[in-house]
Amino acid sequence: MTRDLAVQLYSLRQMAEKDFNAVLQTVADIGFKAVEPAGFWGMSPEEFLKRINDLGLKLYSSHSPWARPDNLEETIDIAGRLGLDRIVCGYGPEDFKDLDAIKRTAETTSMMQEKLEKAGFMLFQHNHNWEFERIDGRLKYEIYAELCPKVKFQLDAFWSTNFGAEDPVEMMKLFSDRVVALHMKDGILHQGAEELKITNGIYDRKVDLLPLGEGDLPIPAIVAATPDRVNNIVVELDYCRVEMVEALKRSYKYMTSTGLAVGNK
Repeated sequence: MTRDLAVQLYSLRQMAEKDFNAVLQTVADIGFKAVEPAGFWGMSPEEFLKRINDLGLKLYSSHSPWARPDNLEETIDIAGRLGLDRIVCGYGPEDFKDLDAIKRTAETTSMMQEKLEKAGFMLFQHNHNWEFERIDGRLKYEIYAELCPKVKFQLDAFWSTNFGAEDPVEMMKLFSDRVVALHMKDGILHQGAEELKITNGIYDRKVDLLPLGEGDLPIPAIVAATPDRVNNIVVELDYCRVEMVEALKRSYKYMTSTGLAVGNK
């Protein structure tokens, strides 16, 4: 199937600090079909929605704000104003450090999922690498998924390798019945994990990344294994060896010229 190519605007966070309107214009000029915001940089949800609509961009999901037990009303409000029916959550490494932590995290997720479902929203979770570590040979994410069976997943294919320890195609197949969205980054799989920090409320770990199609990730095989319910692919480059706008242009060209996704150009 053909999927729209989107971009996670976190990739351009440094540019957004100076001129968020310019960021939106840039990704539209490159040809992306959709955006996924991580912060609105002074715009209201309505202003943001009007701006992307004017630029011919779609909105399938947002990373602003991430659902937490203490902000569900805010997430419901913003998602509604954006016209979305899905809300994201995500966790840090401490939330998956051992079996007890995983059980607590699953309880929190199930509680949020139930409340959001009653309000008419799907809860989906964005992963990092720590969910794909193992306990006694089992994936932490597999244990977690069994404990909260109703939450859906936005699989980040690069993170699902846990720095090359896992096969991202097999990870997609393993969780395909729960995957509703897909993040794609590319780069060097076998690398050290740099220090983790939080930027704009989002977990930020410096990784050695490259434009899509220029790294180690088997992107065509991952896309082939992705369930049909996933109607867009989100390009996200947390960092990159290449200047970011150029990296997004090259990622766009690779994904569209190979027929892995479609853009507006």
